[in-house]
Amino acid sequence: MIHIGIIGLGAIGQRLIKQFTEHEGAAIVAVCDQLETLAKETAEKLGGLKAYTDYKQLLANDEVDLVYVAVPPKFHHSIVMDAIRANKHVLCEKPLANSLEEAKEMADAAKEAGIVHAMNFPLNYGQAATKFAKLIDENYIGKLRRLQLAMHFPEWPRSWQRNEWVSGREQGGFVLEVGVHFIQQTLKLFGDIHNIQTRLEFPDDSVLCETGIVATAELADGTPVLIEGISGLAGKEHIGFTAYGSEGVLTLENWGGLRGGKTGDDLKPISLEEVAPPRLIDELLKAVDGEEVELYDFEVGYQAQKVLEELRKER
Repeated sequence: MIHIGIIGLGAIGQRLIKQFTEHEGAAIVAVCDQLETLAKETAEKLGGLKAYTDYKQLLANDEVDLVYVAVPPKFHHSIVMDAIRANKHVLCEKPLANSLEEAKEMADAAKEAGIVHAMNFPLNYGQAATKFAKLIDENYIGKLRRLQLAMHFPEWPRSWQRNEWVSGREQGGFVLEVGVHFIQQTLKLFGDIHNIQTRLEFPDDSVLCETGIVATAELADGTPVLIEGISGLAGKEHIGFTAYGSEGVLTLENWGGLRGGKTGDDLKPISLEEVAPPRLIDELLKAVDGEEVELYDFEVGYQAQKVLEELRKER
């Protein structure tokens, strides 16, 4: 049984609570949030757990084996570094840090400490992305000709995530919040990304995040990568991650849908019924026990952040 402490109880932090509580090998033993009422309410709902407003007090709790850090990116570095010093295993939300320098320091420190350190990149544990990866590996599309990421948002932030940091230029924006998932997938499936050229659109308010991006890049073999996104438009939210190949096309749509087709055919939904991806909590437990696992560690987070920093550069 692994004992979990959760730091950060906002919309993102609440998502994994259900997974932890439903897993027979994990138990949440403490929660922390700067908002005392939220910390106490969450602790009460979970059966009267220990509730903190100071994360350092949670880290001092000897009962906690692993901490899930689900606070805004600006605070990842200080909390994770303190968790490492407290010899706690860490699951951290994306992006890894608020700067490349912070991300590098965190990755190096976690590796040196020998703790389990993982990023929450949920696509890797979903049916659609797992099937996408399998078909790419099986050469479904043939030779890759182009990779494209499209991100369209009627409004940003969305209604369920409205807060200052998600809408702000320093820590937020859809390139950082959404794009990071597909940057990680690109690095995982297709390798490094080079020669990044980006054009960003910003509102007049210098505090607010981007409203548009058009970017180009290349894989190591020169295959073009196109990234485009826009917010504040008509229609429904749409996120598409598409691989165009010499023999077909695969597109991962809106997180959980997958369509594909051979050259000349229509794109059709691909069944996900028999897809059984690994579960994040299972992999964390196995990692703590020293087993081989499918986790995406801080080094993966650092590599993704390198690409993100280039995409988000104001030129």
